[in-house]
Amino acid sequence: MKTLPEYFKQAKQEKWALGHFNFSTADQLRAIVEVAAEMKSPVMVATSEGEDAFLGHEQTVALVKSWQAAGYPIFLNADHHKTWESVKGAMDAGYDTVLIDASKLPYEENLILTTKVVQYAKNKDHTMMVEGELGYLMGESSVQKRVDIKPEDYTKPEEAKDFVRKTGVERLAIAFGNAHGIITEQEEHLDLELLKKIVKAVPNTYLVLHGGSGLPPEEVRQAIALGITNVHINTELRLAYQEALRKKLMDDPDQTTPYKFLGPSFEAAKNLVRQKLDLFGAVGRI
Repeated sequence: MKTLPEYFKQAKQEKWALGHFNFSTADQLRAIVEVAAEMKSPVMVATSEGEDAFLGHEQTVALVKSWQAAGYPIFLNADHHKTWESVKGAMDAGYDTVLIDASKLPYEENLILTTKVVQYAKNKDHTMMVEGELGYLMGESSVQKRVDIKPEDYTKPEEAKDFVRKTGVERLAIAFGNAHGIITEQEEHLDLELLKKIVKAVPNTYLVLHGGSGLPPEEVRQAIALGITNVHINTELRLAYQEALRKKLMDDPDQTTPYKFLGPSFEAAKNLVRQKLDLFGAVGRI
């Protein structure tokens, strides 16, 4: 099986993107893995700090490793870990890769913390990829009416160049019109001209699109064609799972068997992952 860096190199060369999906239950993870296998797509799965607190670091790693042992090319990411203690805990527990999100800190503090994580990761396992984040990404992983997306919060190309050079991150999460979550009362659009400038500033860095939920599909395709190699999906997956579960419980309120009332949610999650992997051009890349 190829390593995660090898898949990122392939994605960059061939102009497609790895799908990245968060999970907080074992059946959500299974849905992601089964679809990735069906579509012959490498895939990243992830837990945020909140999802980690619910599942447990060691338990999360054990779940993913059980699928990896069966030969599935899935890679576990610590998503939006914001403190040294949190991201170190994920690395020590056996996560394949991490995102240290210090984007809310002043620039110099972001540099210091991100560099510390990169150094620790490389000393632990020289193949471990580290992602940093630059620019302020608004919103949260939920359904929101409006989000204040401001151009002044976008990633600055020259700052990205400096950040990558000083920290050594291989992946960089950028802000260029994207926001976390699904926004219902305003349109969300990517600044593709800014993306071109960032690609030019850091041509050898793998650029990551966070907040992929709810974005116009054509803009996602264009962003991938321009250089995005990884797209994060969380809220759309949660919403598909929740809506199917709510409908099942309303239709069959006396059902008490979890695998029966969770069945529709499992299938809804699979359908969403299937759509996204196709959108990202990740089908048949194994």
